[in-house]
Amino acid sequence: MERLLGELPSVCSLGEIVHLWQRDIRDDERCGCGARFSACTFWKRVGEHAFGHWGNVDVERVHALRGTVERTRHIPRLAGAQLPPAQRADVREYASFYAKVYAAAAAVSGARVVVDSSKHSALAHVLRWADDVDLRVVHVVRDARGVAYSWTKTVARPESDGSAEMTRYSPGRSALLWNAHNAAFGLLARRGVPVRRIRYEQFLTDPRAALRELAEYAGVAVTEADLAFLGDGYADLRVGHSAAGNPMRFSIGRLPLRRDDAWVRALPRGQRRLVGAVCAPMLRAYGYPLNPAAVPQEA
Repeated sequence: MERLLGELPSVCSLGEIVHLWQRDIRDDERCGCGARFSACTFWKRVGEHAFGHWGNVDVERVHALRGTVERTRHIPRLAGAQLPPAQRADVREYASFYAKVYAAAAAVSGARVVVDSSKHSALAHVLRWADDVDLRVVHVVRDARGVAYSWTKTVARPESDGSAEMTRYSPGRSALLWNAHNAAFGLLARRGVPVRRIRYEQFLTDPRAALRELAEYAGVAVTEADLAFLGDGYADLRVGHSAAGNPMRFSIGRLPLRRDDAWVRALPRGQRRLVGAVCAPMLRAYGYPLNPAAVPQEA
């Protein structure tokens, strides 16, 4: 979804900025354009605009602040009406690193909207306290059993030249995380932050309509010509500059858009039942059937 939004006018997709500090500034992994972070012209300009140079960023300080304020266990306090002065100072300092990146990316790209596809719900709660960020959240929901199956798969991280793999979780842990993060985004909405929820399955049923809806939500006007990159079951993608995220961020050209329900057949029955039981209340709330047999098969 981040990649498709990035094809719209006045929108710049940045990838998962939560990982920028370690994977890009420190480890110099590859940008979505294929170049090393240090060699990517776009990110060079962003770093100069935001900090004078990426070398001026105190990564140790960012990591220390992250450990202090950006944890799931801190969400109840972050979601409160007020924060203690000391904690508020740390939260705002941490958020300021992100705000500088967003503002610089907007200035360099000329975009009115930047998309950070970081999936950490605690980070969204931190950004709520940033005075210089107009935060709007797109809450993408997928069937918990599909998410659990995805997290069990072994997937190489190509930006690390195949020497590392994407994080994996057991179905039980995936179920707990699915509950926690989705509930956290619901709480964010109750605290007055604009949150637009969209189901993965809904998005792939009609990507054109979904993108129109999300563009309107973001305050971006689009025309039929702006959506010409979308075809019948595919999208034509240009080179992007995602700093981190799913390996598909390196995809360029024609990308098939199809609903993936492989979990219905591939996730063992016992694991399906476990995840379904743990996530049952929220699955129902999001309109998912508890019986996998009722899930439509992909075409």
